[in-house]
Amino acid sequence: MIGVLNNSVERNRFLKFMVVGAFGALIDFGIANLLSHFFNMQLVFAGTISFACAVVSNFIWNRYWTYPESRSRPIAHQMGMFFAVNLAGVAIRIPILHFVEPPFVNFFRSTSLFRTITPEFLARNVTLAMAVGIVMLWNFFINRYWTYNDVE
Repeated sequence: MIGVLNNSVERNRFLKFMVVGAFGALIDFGIANLLSHFFNMQLVFAGTISFACAVVSNFIWNRYWTYPESRSRPIAHQMGMFFAVNLAGVAIRIPILHFVEPPFVNFFRSTSLFRTITPEFLARNVTLAMAVGIVMLWNFFINRYWTYNDVE
């Protein structure tokens, strides 16, 4: 991480990756909340579907904006690598969603800080935020040094 911050090119790539990730997080949160609210889907399932949608968006934006010079690789090969990294990200994400959400629900139920927002909504989104942050760091470093290792 220190090397990324000291190199202006890598720092710019990291910032672009974060912008792409923020947009992907909006897609992720939006779809997860829609699926869990309107279809009463459990967060693990809704979060997995929303994550897949965000991955597609992130791949497109990263290929064409964050790492435009990486397009020397065939798109199918690079997308396969990107998805492999993100599948590992799902393996990190699912236990977080499964094990972290219930304690947050209990915590938010025991506090009366929020009257208009349900404890389940708060817990779902705090848990998603934690998972997104952890998986974003994983994704950046593995993608940078594996998927986009053809970029100087």
